[in-house]
Amino acid sequence: MLIFLDLETTGLEKSDKICSIGIIASGENELISKYEFLNEGKKIPSKASSINHITNEMIKGKLTLKESGAWKFLQEHNNEDSTIIAHNVNFDLKMLLAGGFIWYGKIIDTLRVTKHLIPECEYFSLQFLRYELKLYQNEKKEALKHSLLALEGEFIAHNALSDALHVKLLYEYLIEIKKHEELVELSSKHVLIEKFDFGKYSGRYIEEISMCDRGYLEWMLLNIADLDEDLKYSVNRYLSA
Repeated sequence: MLIFLDLETTGLEKSDKICSIGIIASGENELISKYEFLNEGKKIPSKASSINHITNEMIKGKLTLKESGAWKFLQEHNNEDSTIIAHNVNFDLKMLLAGGFIWYGKIIDTLRVTKHLIPECEYFSLQFLRYELKLYQNEKKEALKHSLLALEGEFIAHNALSDALHVKLLYEYLIEIKKHEELVELSSKHVLIEKFDFGKYSGRYIEEISMCDRGYLEWMLLNIADLDEDLKYSVNRYLSA
């Protein structure tokens, strides 16, 4: 079973919770889609609502993750024959874990795999790749294929079901480059990032900064708690070269 997953949350802190889950799954002769609002007892701040367009009124009276159909579905397919596929999958698995769910199957991180296979991309967000790789050309056809009536013809960024659909389209793009098992393998391998895409050195080579402003890189490692795993790996590599 291939399970294309996206979550929307009340924020990015450790105390934040899932407020929406979108699943598109395909197995032998079956196509499944699930989209649910969830209420894990955490208020959605306005900042989060401005991104995911989910309000506290929308989750009022909704089920918790453990009570949801999504939980039941994930538990039924929680084995080595299934693969969860998501963009920055470690975030999704961390949020599921906070809700009490531990995944035992395989994983594919379309974010990390894209960095491995298409490093020339300027950015790697799901929405950027949607347009850069022309995934949008197939989204309506794919939505009809899965009878995704919940989308009502709208493909909105940070809608869990819409994003799950784009994860599926991205996976299908990547599977033309490498086989499924190779994508699984690449998902566990660090990416050596060459350039910064944020901050005062955005667009500059990390190797160059390691020679002219080593202290800045050391400061990053010590002070940015949520530093991207691959960026942390890359900075350490350049510092130790």
